[in-house]
Parts: sequence; structure tokens; C-alpha cells
Amino acid sequence: MSVKTVLSRRAAEGQPSMTIAITAKAKQLKAEGKDIVSFAAGEPDFKTPAHICEAGIKAIRDGLHGYLPNPGMPALREAVCARFTADIGVTYKPAQILVSPGAKFSLYLAILSLIDQGDEAILPAPYWVSYPEMVRLAEGKTVYMETSEKNGFAFTADDIAASITANTKLLILTSPSNPTGAVLPPAEIEKIGKLLEKKNLWCISDEIYDKLVYGGNVHKSIASVSDYCRDHTIVINGCSKAYAMTGWRIGYAAGPVEVIKAMADIQSQSTTNACSIAQAAAVAALNGPQECVEEMRKEFAMRRELIVDMLNDIDGVTCATPGGAFYALPNISGVFGQTMCGVKVNTPMDFCNAALDGALVAPVPGEAFGTDKHIRLSYATSRAQIEEGCQRLKKMIEG
Repeated sequence: MSVKTVLSRRAAEGQPSMTIAITAKAKQLKAEGKDIVSFAAGEPDFKTPAHICEAGIKAIRDGLHGYLPNPGMPALREAVCARFTADIGVTYKPAQILVSPGAKFSLYLAILSLIDQGDEAILPAPYWVSYPEMVRLAEGKTVYMETSEKNGFAFTADDIAASITANTKLLILTSPSNPTGAVLPPAEIEKIGKLLEKKNLWCISDEIYDKLVYGGNVHKSIASVSDYCRDHTIVINGCSKAYAMTGWRIGYAAGPVEVIKAMADIQSQSTTNACSIAQAAAVAALNGPQECVEEMRKEFAMRRELIVDMLNDIDGVTCATPGGAFYALPNISGVFGQTMCGVKVNTPMDFCNAALDGALVAPVPGEAFGTDKHIRLSYATSRAQIEEGCQRLKKMIEG
């Protein structure tokens, strides 16, 4: 009997995360002594701020080594409530908060709790690589809503309305977006909220990049639009991006009690609770000084300007200016048909293979995000690395 016949259909049809795979390959090549410039990883290159680390160390020394309540330690759930009130103007009670091992798992729990077989989830494209797989694992169907770089990959309530069918259950909303960096204007968020109420739809709002906005853009949570939106939205956030805590694995969700309880029940049968030490550190992150967040945001803003300028200076490449997050999504279709580093480039994957093997640069192909014209570059790396990597790409393309 082959392995494929042993596996469940759910497992056999699964797709690995391309971003994780490319990041791993880049790290392997670096370990082999190759001078790789990696634009693949979606994680800040900053160290976790010292006061957060000290809180984790103190938790270890104080003996916080055992199981915690499945939904999260009370102090952290209270801190999450306070953070949401301050950041998005929505008041939650601790019973409406679930702490999980990472925002990704929070998203998965939300999708599993809301989507049934045959339910449809509207998803703007390009999209983060894991959303469609999560919907598939819940036996739902993803309905892709195409966006355009001409308007910075933003979309409107009218675009969503055109995608709604009798089977639509929810909208998956990400603003700021990974991979596009798009930030929806507050006025459009208001219109989307009114549409959701009119159509009696749910929303999962992934706000993990909410503090990383630039150039006059403003983050507005759809949960703040109305009582209906607050009661029909699962807001996802966490400590990974804003506090440089990717490895600590702390995410959290806020929403109506019945959905949060369902998510907690699934979590109780899978991971039990997020790491106790990491939860203690997260309390310090959310309750402590926030200047560290602004310092990182300002640096990302400067890197954004640098990478967009350098990419637009390459023949055949165009790049819209992202409003938030830390990704650039340049259009490379203008170089299709060329041979680079011995590779005939007709797709983003071809381009990334040439870049990694020939120029020692690691971007992520657009195929991972539902686009056949773009590549994603994370500028969560030093300005020196951005300059070096873009110069290598320019040389690879222009000769």
C-alpha cells in the first residue's frame, strides 16, 4: 500500500506553505556558506524588546511552568481587551478573548468554527498563502476577488457585493494586507461594514499588521463600524509583527462569546494552551511601553521607500507603493521571455528560481499568493541587504 493511499483525502490534497519552504531553502544555502539575500521571511529582523524578554525570564524563574487556562491566562486576556480598546476603539470582555499559539492558529480556529461544508468565503487576491488551505481544510470554498495594482490592490464594497452568492458565509479581510501592503481607507471600511450587515455575513478580520502603516494611511477595524460588525467579526491579532515576537507564538482573537468558546473548545482538543512563558511576556508587550513599536514602524517606513524606489528603477519591473505591513509586490511580467542565469523566465516561479540559484536572492513567487505576474519581497531586513538584493536583481535582469 502506498503512502498516498494511507493518507486521508484532506492530507493528500494539502499544499505546504511556499513562503516557509523558500525561507528554509534560503537558510540552508546560507548555512552552506552562500551569500544569500533573503526577502522571503515575513518576520521582523529586530530582536524582541528587552522588557518583554525580561518578563519571560522572570516567568521562568517564578515557576510559571504548568498548564494555563485554555483560553489564556487572565492577565493576558485583560491586557488584550485593554489593547483593543486603545487601538481600535472596541470594548471586549475577557470571555470574548482567546489566546492561541500564534495568530495563524487563531485564524484556523476561526475558520473551522464558522465554515461548514459548502460554505463560501470571499477572499481578496492576491492573498496570504494559508487562507485558501484553511478554508479547504474546513471543507468550504474560497471565492477569489481580484484586485489591481493600479489602485494599490485596494478593493471596495461594490467589489465584495459582486462576489456574494447564496452560499457566502464570510469575508476574510486583511488590512494592512500580506502580500500587497494594501490599507483600506476608513470610509471604505464603513461601506463594507454596512454591506456585511445588509447581507447578514460574517467577517474574519486579520489585523496582525495594524500598527505598521505608513504615508498617512490609517488602520480602521471593521469591528468598530457598528454593533452588528462587532458581533459578527472575529478580529485576529498577535504579538509577532508589532513586537518582533514571531518565535514566541502568541496570537489572539476577539469576537462574540459563542464563537470564541467554539474556538476554545477546538483548541482544548489540539494544543491545550499557548506557552505559559510566552503569555507572560505578551502581557509585558501589551501593557508596557509602546515606543519600541513606533521605532520599528519608522524604520520599516524608510525601508519601504528604499525598496520601492530601487525596484521601480529596474527595467521591466513596476512596483506599487504599499500602505502598510512590510512587503513589496512588484510586477515582473515585463521581463517574461528573457533568459536569466540560464533560466528562461515565463512565470514568477521561473524568476525566483533564477534569482535564488543565480543571483543568490530569495523572493517568493506570486503563485503562492494567487498571482502570475508578481513576486513578493519582504523588507523586514536591513537597508544594506535591501540595497544589495535589489542591485543583484537589477544586474540579473539588465545584464
